[in-house]
Amino acid sequence: MTSPQLDPAGPVRMTGIGRVLVVVYAIMALAATGRSFVQIVQDFAAAPLAYTLSAVAAVVYILATVALVKSDARRWFVIAWIAICFELAGVLIVGTLSLTHPELFLHDATVWSGYGFGYFWVPLVLPFVGLWWLRSGGRAQNDEAADAATPSTVRIGDGASTSGRSSW
Repeated sequence: MTSPQLDPAGPVRMTGIGRVLVVVYAIMALAATGRSFVQIVQDFAAAPLAYTLSAVAAVVYILATVALVKSDARRWFVIAWIAICFELAGVLIVGTLSLTHPELFLHDATVWSGYGFGYFWVPLVLPFVGLWWLRSGGRAQNDEAADAATPSTVRIGDGASTSGRSSW
């Protein structure tokens, strides 16, 4: 029996908490997109700042979702870091402004108002989890997984060699 071969082109990081994280980001992307679409179509003039910020949040969640799914590639890994850092900054800045200057959001709130109060503070917690996941997985593990997927010749004590396969 041979050991399973990992496909270096396939997503190595999309397991366990990574899948849950992507699902939560996708749900937030749908929620923010729907919210901003309805707000902008129905009454954009009433609260242009809040509705524009909701649209920005939707774009950030969509970008973060796609980047997390494709984060095995270096470019998408960097895009995921940028998107999630931007998301964290947005949540902290808009959340703080919504509490210190409520007149800015008098007519309606954004996805990030009150640090995501309307979404049970998921927008506040999500970027921390996303950054932790990216940091804990990192490029080093991706490189190690790619190296593990490449068969290598190993010398065995009696002079025989094997090509990265288990004898079990």
